[in-house]
Amino acid sequence: MKIISENEFENEIKSGVTLVDFFATWCMPCRMMGQILEEVAEDEKNVNFVKVDVDENPNLARSFGVMSIPTLIIFKDGQQQDKHIGVWQAEDLKSALKKYL
Repeated sequence: MKIISENEFENEIKSGVTLVDFFATWCMPCRMMGQILEEVAEDEKNVNFVKVDVDENPNLARSFGVMSIPTLIIFKDGQQQDKHIGVWQAEDLKSALKKYL
């Protein structure tokens, strides 16, 4: 899964459905979420999955009100659609994504 920086962010979310995982490398729940995202990404080929390291991009995380990690935000054509804090189970995540496809 691609890890992006603040400079790449707008370009990554501007079209289609994108799920952004705000995470940190030291965060155990983030690691669990990463495994779930890898699994979901295999099934959901029409979704762009990207990760943002909050330690490397604190201003970007702050701009989306990320206070706890993992925080997952779904964007459609550059507009925020849904936000989930904590581990999101695979089936629930798939259901949420399907609303925007």
